[in-house]
Amino acid sequence: MSNISETDVQTVHAETVRMHQASAETINAKEIELEQSAAVHVQADSVNTHQSAVVAVEAQELLSQNSAIGFVEAQQASVRGYIGAVAAQNAQVHYSLAGVVVANDVHVENARTILLVGQNVTGNVTTVINSRSALIAGLVAGLFSGLMLLLGRMLFGRK
Repeated sequence: MSNISETDVQTVHAETVRMHQASAETINAKEIELEQSAAVHVQADSVNTHQSAVVAVEAQELLSQNSAIGFVEAQQASVRGYIGAVAAQNAQVHYSLAGVVVANDVHVENARTILLVGQNVTGNVTTVINSRSALIAGLVAGLFSGLMLLLGRMLFGRK
């Protein structure tokens, strides 16, 4: 078990890691708890963050409270805070601002997302781009790109 407090470390490999007001580049463990800490890459069976910042998380289970996370890949993810992207089997997003959420089962409570893709979605969510909007945006972008390519060939193509 590693207890790390008020220090910076490069790499941590342990069964259980508990960090308080510390930072690490890479953490690999079965169980990780971060309290007011920061990490670049975290890989574990169970990750619990509180008022922390993490760039990337790979876990079986994530519980994140009032934290900022860039990317999450997990079986079960329960997040509250600022999330860049979540890819999970089961995602619970509570009082959060999330960029992209992709999961089989998504439960949302008073959250905002840019893009939400889920097979079963429940709860109260404000989404900037849903599946239908993403499809329309992709079609319009493809059509516009094709027209610009055709126009470029007509104007600047060899004769």
